[in-house]
This record gives sequence, structure tokens and C-alpha cells, in this order.
Amino acid sequence: MLCTWKTSDLQLLLILTVFLVAVNSSQPVRVDTKIVLSCHPIPTSVLVTWEIILRDKPLCTKAYRSDNNVTKEVNCTDKRITWAFRPDQNSSLLIDPVAITHDGYYRCLKATPDGNFHRGYNLQVLVAPEVTLFRSNNGTAVCKAVAGKPAARISWIPEGYCVPKQEIWGNGTVTVWSTCHWADSNVSTVSCSVSHPTGIRNLTIELSQG
Repeated sequence: MLCTWKTSDLQLLLILTVFLVAVNSSQPVRVDTKIVLSCHPIPTSVLVTWEIILRDKPLCTKAYRSDNNVTKEVNCTDKRITWAFRPDQNSSLLIDPVAITHDGYYRCLKATPDGNFHRGYNLQVLVAPEVTLFRSNNGTAVCKAVAGKPAARISWIPEGYCVPKQEIWGNGTVTVWSTCHWADSNVSTVSCSVSHPTGIRNLTIELSQG
């Protein structure tokens, strides 16, 4: 049931309670998957409130009040962020599917007869880069990791003289690449390793001789 609450009712509940437990954690999640964020495991609560702080968005608030079994939402327009279950049975939050724009801070507040309990998540959305390795002019090689989040790291075997570059995109992803050449004429095969929180990619290529 969706209902409009009086502001004074919410303020009174929050003022009369005290923060007893506060837990914060970092939560990495891959883009295009789904994730469930849980509240503090306190069985009895009068009011459950999710506060969602996203980049360049107003504060979104989802709340459930058990004494009259009503829910309320303020500034919540993203339909991919919902209650995971019926809020009277489980106060977890569901994001499905996860998008880059879901980077942000998610906080669950539970007001109970014993006080106020708080659990927060710093959600970091991960995007795996597209990795390529190719020969360039004059016996150089280029290893490229396109549109990763966060930026990938590139290393070489054997080590050469390398010039790194990067380009930051408007959606928060980063393209990085490394152009290398080797003074040793005996180096015929090189490998680049692209390290990223979503995994490690290793690619090998043969350089042109002479």
C-alpha cells in the first residue's frame, strides 16, 4: 500500500531513537548483473528507510512503516532499484540489472524499540575492459584496454620502453593503452598483461623481424 506520511511522524521516530549500531562496507559488483543489499538483521522494526545517494541525482528515499503497513518513496525514479521482497517480510533492496549509473552510497536505517540501526554500502560498479594487442610501426606493440571501470593496469614481458596513455569517458569508464618498443633486436615475442578487478587478461604477439 502506498501512502503519504506526515513529515512530523518521520521526524519524531528518528529523533526519539539513537544510533546503536553502524556498519559500512565497500561492495563491488559487475555491470549487467544483479545484487541484493540487506539491512541490519534486527527482526523487529517500526520503520525501515533506504537512502540512495547517486552521482548527479537527488536523494532517493524508500521507506516502510510496519505499524500501519505502508510504504513511501521520494525522488525514486529508477525502476531497476526495488524492494527485493515484500518489505513487511524482508527489508532488502534489489538492483536488477546493475548499471554504471548505480555507483553510489546506499544506507538502510532501522528504527526499533531498542534504538536505530544503520548499515551502509559504498557500491562500486565494475566494467570489464575490451582488451587488444597489436603491432604498430617500427617494431612497436600496442596493448589497449577499452572502456573499463575502474581503469585497468598494463604490464609487459619482457619489459621495454613504454609510453602509457589514457582517456576518460563521460560515463565513468576509462580507456588505457601502452605503446612499447624493445631495443634488443633478439626480442621476437612479447606479452602484455591487463589487470582489472574483474580479472586478468594475458595476450601475446610476435614482433616483425629486422
